[in-house]
Amino acid sequence: MTEASTTPDPVVQRVMEAVTLGHQGDRAGAHDGLQEIWDQVGDDGDPFHRCVVAHYLADVAQDPEDELAWDRRALAAALETTDERAKEHHSSLAIAGFFPSLHLNLADVLRRLGRFDEAAVHADHTAARVAVLADDGYGASIREALVDVQALIAAGDTTVRASAPGT
Repeated sequence: MTEASTTPDPVVQRVMEAVTLGHQGDRAGAHDGLQEIWDQVGDDGDPFHRCVVAHYLADVAQDPEDELAWDRRALAAALETTDERAKEHHSSLAIAGFFPSLHLNLADVLRRLGRFDEAAVHADHTAARVAVLADDGYGASIREALVDVQALIAAGDTTVRASAPGT
């Protein structure tokens, strides 16, 4: 039996349109589109929407402190989201699958800010949760990025990874 999507979510569709702008090189357009969606969803809006929007806003943030703030918002919203809510977007989703990426993003930005102890904590959280990811391209990319981030933390390296989101 094939997993099916539920009715398209207009907020997530708008997020993907903004993300596409970023992938096409229009980082400012992506940021502006995502910020507009965030403003409409609001700080108290649907946690699933807040998680998704904040996650992608972090990717297009110009300043690492702003990126950190958005990554923290994404994680906080994910902690409020249920599997049932995620499955409303797509029947194959489980919120546990969001946490490896969310913690990895926090580990990476904290590392770039020179906050290595905090970065290591989030890298450990990623490592503890990465087994929930499938053995597919996405899962492999998270696992590879985790190895890179852990090595950079150990080396005290604050440089931006070439494969980091938003680069």
